[in-house]
Amino acid sequence: MSSVGSPSYVAPILLLAVSNVFMTFAWYGHLKFKAEPIWIVILASWGIAFFEYCLAVPANRMGHGTYTAAELKTIQEVLTLLVFAGFSVWFLKEPLTINHAVGFALIIAGAYFIFKGPL
Repeated sequence: MSSVGSPSYVAPILLLAVSNVFMTFAWYGHLKFKAEPIWIVILASWGIAFFEYCLAVPANRMGHGTYTAAELKTIQEVLTLLVFAGFSVWFLKEPLTINHAVGFALIIAGAYFIFKGPL
């Protein structure tokens, strides 16, 4: 039986975290380059997203078995929120408000119930 600190538990989370950084740049990084033609932005985003897929697909493949598909998706969504919150403040220079914090907390509460198991 694997322990929580073993690679089968940790590696998928780390790969999903890094993949989320790539995906956040692919989806939202272009917002700082609004003067660029949309076709260039789309091609650049696809190029960035390729690396996201190169990390996310192996993360889900190696993580399935240790985690259920629903748990993997939940991990990915929570990581997406964390990465996006940092990206929004750091790269886009957009503040996070209390409404964002409350909304994120509710999503994290939902994640708790995914991992808690049947009631």
